[in-house]
Amino acid sequence: MSTFQIDFGGAPSKVVGIDLGTTNSLVAYMDLTGPRVLGPIVPSVVAVRADGTFAVGEEARALLLTAPDRAVYSAKRLMGRGVEDIQEELKLFPFHVSGGTESVIRLQVGEKTMTPPEVGAQVLRKLKEQAEAELGETVSQAVVTVPAYFNDAQRQATKDSGRIAGLDVLRLVNEPTAAALAYGLDKRNEGTIAVYDLGGGTFDVSILKLHDGIFEVLATNGDTHLGGDDIDNLLIRIALEDIASEWGQDIAGNQEAVQLLRRNVIAAKEQLSFAPLTTIELDYQGRQYKRELTRELLEKLITPIVDRTLGPCRACLKDAGLTVEQIDEVVLVGGSTRIPLVRHAVRNLFKAEPHTELNPDEVVALGAAVQAGVLAGDVADTLLLDVTPLSLGIETMGGVVAKLIHRNSTIPASVTEQFTTSIDGQRNVLIHVLQGERELVKDCRSLARFELKDLPPLPAGLARIEVKFMIDANGILQVTARDARSGQETTVEVKPSYGLTDEQVEAMIMESITHAEDDFRERQVREARVEADNMLLAIEKAKQNEAWFTLPEAERDEATRALNELLMVYHSDDHHLILAHIEKLNQATMSLAENMMNTAVQGALRGTKID
Repeated sequence: MSTFQIDFGGAPSKVVGIDLGTTNSLVAYMDLTGPRVLGPIVPSVVAVRADGTFAVGEEARALLLTAPDRAVYSAKRLMGRGVEDIQEELKLFPFHVSGGTESVIRLQVGEKTMTPPEVGAQVLRKLKEQAEAELGETVSQAVVTVPAYFNDAQRQATKDSGRIAGLDVLRLVNEPTAAALAYGLDKRNEGTIAVYDLGGGTFDVSILKLHDGIFEVLATNGDTHLGGDDIDNLLIRIALEDIASEWGQDIAGNQEAVQLLRRNVIAAKEQLSFAPLTTIELDYQGRQYKRELTRELLEKLITPIVDRTLGPCRACLKDAGLTVEQIDEVVLVGGSTRIPLVRHAVRNLFKAEPHTELNPDEVVALGAAVQAGVLAGDVADTLLLDVTPLSLGIETMGGVVAKLIHRNSTIPASVTEQFTTSIDGQRNVLIHVLQGERELVKDCRSLARFELKDLPPLPAGLARIEVKFMIDANGILQVTARDARSGQETTVEVKPSYGLTDEQVEAMIMESITHAEDDFRERQVREARVEADNMLLAIEKAKQNEAWFTLPEAERDEATRALNELLMVYHSDDHHLILAHIEKLNQATMSLAENMMNTAVQGALRGTKID
């Protein structure tokens, strides 16, 4: 079995694995004894001190309580997204959010303005320092994990964070895939594994198939806006309503009080994972709030949130073409999976006892360290194959999408298809790159447009344009268009300015299912009209040829009648009817085509002698 190995030149650099989380982040390293966490867990909070320097982790979390306008948290939720995507979060975030150029989010933190990748870079830099302190040498390379459902923009934003932090991100690995590695499930000969990852701000579920040391992600699903934060926010809203009722004062606008309440709510939630009863308390400006909270009540309150995770699980099984009985192992990842209700729901759905032996907060970082070991050449016989969550293609005639890489295709992936021109002498070709599951351009998401220019002027249909889609191991798409005759080539790396919301991603998949029959029917109609356009254009050209005038009048009349009948049904929604009249016109012009061929051959041979 082959092994990934990277030659770094000179002395090999240590490659660390990093879990850049919504709530907490960790760094780990693979040594001779196995993967281990380096340093403490780092809260994913960044603050700006009064002197303008940055505080990260515990110190920043403390500043969040006393100076909430100087701190930022949950920046992972903002990675690769636009201002319009985060309207709900704006009600809860204490920091000011605005849109900059190309809709990139900008955060006002103290006196500084930062983008989400810059916030992530501060956390990564802190983890880099921890690793260097423990390993005793400079660390410049890392494997960083991302939710499996992150799209191109969100993955690119994560890579940008690494670059800003001075780290060469060798690979982005899906968090569920990393979790399977951490549990050593790659040591099985065969198996199908479900990884349920409910963290602070994101939810992922992946179905992995293991065969002879190769991990292949059969399907992935999830919600980039679902996690423990939603439970926290629900409890905070309830507590704020209680306080407003008891004190006769609404403290929702007081960020210092809200952040203090948030810390106490999270502590109470965590206690209920192992105790049946706890209290939420708040002492603020001489007033005290206390509310008793039982596990039973908590579970009743958060059941809708937990149920939201089960839909993507069922969809993932369906995409993988599997039933729950075919799942061999289930792995739980993320701090929110400590909640007994979550474990009970997963156990009931998959009809199996999930793995919970490892610390759910550490398991992703440990798996990233294993993959780092693979890339450094220290771990053999492990190969990871991830998938792309949405189909990718280009626009063709009639506003139809030609899908080159289909949803849940294994990555890295490379697909090349040939296309041609539709106009005589066409010199430029517009390549329109799209993402989505629908059949028509108008229903899919536009990712990029670029032109292949200065083509040799040829008759329509003779040009050969090769379009190549290549997705690298990090899920970043590169599109190349090349003229096969001249070698003229243009390449674009698809980097959207911001990503899809979770609702848009889910809607794209659900709409493709709901409208599948209508979409396919409309695609057939459009393709039939494109074929009719080509036929009508060919006939118009033929009528200028001398061969048309040599046809008997009856045949010209029959061809003209068939042409007019095709024009009459052209706008019909019945593709069978359009195709039938195309065939009728084709039959009526058979003699015309033969005459044109004979005329062309005679012209080519005129003046030639046979010795």
